[in-house]
Amino acid sequence: MSKNKFFVVWEGKEPGIYRSWEECKRQIHGFEGALFKGFATEAEAREAMVSPCWDYIGKNAKPKQPTTDEINKYGMPIIDSISVDAACSGNPGVMEYRGVYTKTGEEIFHQGPFKQGTNNVGEFLALVHGLAFLKQKNSSLPLYTDSKTALAWVKLKKTRTRLEKNANNALLFDLVERAETWLQNNEVSTLILKWETTVWGEIPADFGRK
Repeated sequence: MSKNKFFVVWEGKEPGIYRSWEECKRQIHGFEGALFKGFATEAEAREAMVSPCWDYIGKNAKPKQPTTDEINKYGMPIIDSISVDAACSGNPGVMEYRGVYTKTGEEIFHQGPFKQGTNNVGEFLALVHGLAFLKQKNSSLPLYTDSKTALAWVKLKKTRTRLEKNANNALLFDLVERAETWLQNNEVSTLILKWETTVWGEIPADFGRK
């Protein structure tokens, strides 16, 4: 369950602060160029509402400042790396995923939107896409994901999704099968790391929809 209880809509049908994802979704659904993000507390949401949205989303977003104890336990992320993430409106719902350079936030790939997907499937596809991208570029950069499920599925080289295949998501299932085949046919030397969201803040590839 998401820790976010308040949602700021900077650009939408009616900009403001909303107390549930459903209320937020009504303001952004069908609104081209919507800008929004979830926050854990009302105080954080109020501060964000009167601040430039790019302080919280995109490559200029302010990083969370970890405590000394958190740094001692988890260290700091390797910024010379690639980060991947997915976003899904509903479960199932419209899904997309992307990868960015962690240091700059520059987007290097973006796929979707796909109909009737899930966040777990998107996270898996994003991670495999990142692995294939790095292998193609012969790059030794590490790869970050904030999804334990995606990490487990990549290790298994197989998804465990409960999503049912139908005419609307046939293309998505084709991508999943291709990703599984790629994992089975390729040796992976990339260092795959878990992004510690509670310590470092949202992963740089985050879409700001939680």
